[in-house]
Formats: sequence, structure tokens, C-alpha cells
Amino acid sequence: MSLQDTFENAVKSAHSLNDRPSNDNLLKMYGLYKQATEGDNNEEPPGGFDFKAAAKHNAWKKLEGTSKEDAMTQYIDLIEQLKSA
Repeated sequence: MSLQDTFENAVKSAHSLNDRPSNDNLLKMYGLYKQATEGDNNEEPPGGFDFKAAAKHNAWKKLEGTSKEDAMTQYIDLIEQLKSA
């Protein structure tokens, strides 16, 4: 199975985790997913008091320079860790 296929399966299984991940893990999942699917975050940071959007933006921005393949691998590993917790 290719890395892309394994990643897509991990994305699907993320929706059926037994327990809701912590906010930190949800932000990691978001950032890794965006890095894996879109690459570096070149979007303007959200303004105002949209703290949720700012947190998501920052989670993705922290991964700048990470290859799509590394982000996929890290995402897969995180989902496997959450499934076994």
C-alpha cells in the first residue's frame, strides 16, 4: 500500500476514533493534514478575535518546511497512537 493510500485510510479512521482527541491533538491533526495535502501555509493569519482560526493557522504554520511525505507519516503515526490509547 502506498503512503498516500495509508494516509487516506488514516484520515478516514480519524473520524471514528473511540474517544475525542484533546484540543492539542486535534490541532496537530489539522496542521499535519493541511501540510500533507497543501504544503506550507502561505495564508494571512486571521484577524480579530477568531481564536479557533488563529490556533489552526498557527498549528499549520509551525510545520513550515516539513515535506508532504513527512507530514503524512506523522499524521498516520498520530492516528495510530490515538487509536491505541
